[in-house]
Amino acid sequence: MIIKNGLVFQEDGSFAKKDLYIENGRLVASETEVSDKTEYDAEGLKVLPGLVDVHSHGAFGHDFCDADPEGLKVILKYEKEHGITSYCPTSMTLAKDRLMDIFATATKVEPDDKLARIIGVNMEGPLIDIAKKGAQAAEYISVPDVSFFRQCNEASGNQIKLVTLAPNVDRAFEFIQAAKDEVVISIGHTTADYDCARKAMELGVNHVTHLYNAMPPFAHRDPGVIGAACDSDDCMVELICDGFHIHGSVVRATFKMFGDERVVLISDSMMATGMENGTYELGGQEVTMKDRLATLSNGTIAGSATNLFDCMKKAMEFGIPESTAIFAATRNPAKSIKVYDQVGSITPGKYADLLLVDNDYNLVKVF
Repeated sequence: MIIKNGLVFQEDGSFAKKDLYIENGRLVASETEVSDKTEYDAEGLKVLPGLVDVHSHGAFGHDFCDADPEGLKVILKYEKEHGITSYCPTSMTLAKDRLMDIFATATKVEPDDKLARIIGVNMEGPLIDIAKKGAQAAEYISVPDVSFFRQCNEASGNQIKLVTLAPNVDRAFEFIQAAKDEVVISIGHTTADYDCARKAMELGVNHVTHLYNAMPPFAHRDPGVIGAACDSDDCMVELICDGFHIHGSVVRATFKMFGDERVVLISDSMMATGMENGTYELGGQEVTMKDRLATLSNGTIAGSATNLFDCMKKAMEFGIPESTAIFAATRNPAKSIKVYDQVGSITPGKYADLLLVDNDYNLVKVF
């Protein structure tokens, strides 16, 4: 296939009018490498890399923790239709045997052009701090155990790319030292102070789970995880930009603090995403969603009901420059879980995951 006349997003953040060539689902450098010469005219449209969501629990009435392959296909179909072409289904804090079944689900979905690609699996919990459990189930929180992580990873077909850990809990540092070369370790759901978080980062942690949420605030004499991440140049930070979790001013400040290359936009979406107002479930707990705000009965925000494409648009509405927002939803998440060689930019050799949008960022076509 040949996509002609589009304004193509470049790796330097600019747009250039050019043709794109696709062969066997991959981008190639020239028309001579293309056997199917079918053309799609993208005149007047911008061409973006497919979005990469590394933290999402579900959508459209289904949750990864349902451990249902057919339900996971529904999620992946919804994501692909909304511009998210690479996806990490994300677990919650549940019983260990239940988690094994959940992770095994990721091995039971065959690749399909109509579905987002499972680019990895995200293990959020149970290795967290009960004091900052958020919407996680307290009764299943457990001490970090690298052998248990490895069992989970094996059940997933060795697809776990990201695991959340509270560095202040018992045996956390031992876990980091044992697993840092096997998986990206992310600090989250924690009361860790600056020194504890900084030590974890020196040991090999280089990611933070939904910055600001489920952790102490960034205070002038107690900067906590946020300050430690800012001071660690290779640490990537997730940001939920749905308009509820983080104030627009803080979104702008975060990009100023961390720069264009270290912020990873995520949806943290749950099954209510794409659905009508009503009552849903997250990690075995009842969640009420009204006008895209999802909360537990005590008012705690419980994931989001917004997909990553809309989070990217919201970042732009908050004043984040267009190219910066795009990078935060494509290149940065791909780099954060070490799959940038496959996805995250429009480069020959990578998957031909492409979005066509108009100037108002209405989604026109997903390849």
